[in-house]
Amino acid sequence: MLLRTAIITIALSLSACSSWVYRIDIPQGNYLEQKSIDKIQMGMTKEQVKFVLGSPVIVDSFDNDTWNYIYRFKSGRSTTLDMQKRFTIKFVDDKLFSADGDFDLSENFTTPFNTPISTDNSDS
Repeated sequence: MLLRTAIITIALSLSACSSWVYRIDIPQGNYLEQKSIDKIQMGMTKEQVKFVLGSPVIVDSFDNDTWNYIYRFKSGRSTTLDMQKRFTIKFVDDKLFSADGDFDLSENFTTPFNTPISTDNSDS
């Protein structure tokens, strides 16, 4: 009887130490940085966007022209460190048309990609 009481006491005291168990951090999805978002511009092709940002986590199965980049981080230490970011890109005629999400777009985003610079050569 004393042995059972001792085993139960030890088991309960060890279970109180469960907060000492190491829990790993779990990152999932595409980790995007603001400097990568700053490189994209309207008019870029899908291949160019994929080169800059990587392959999207989710491509809409009903609309291949919508790409979703989602990143989720679950901390093993504290729920205050958990975060989730998303970024959605839409294409029209295989050219980047719009982008929306948890990142700020650069001021050059609306400048069409590979637009020829007009030079005025009226000196002829």
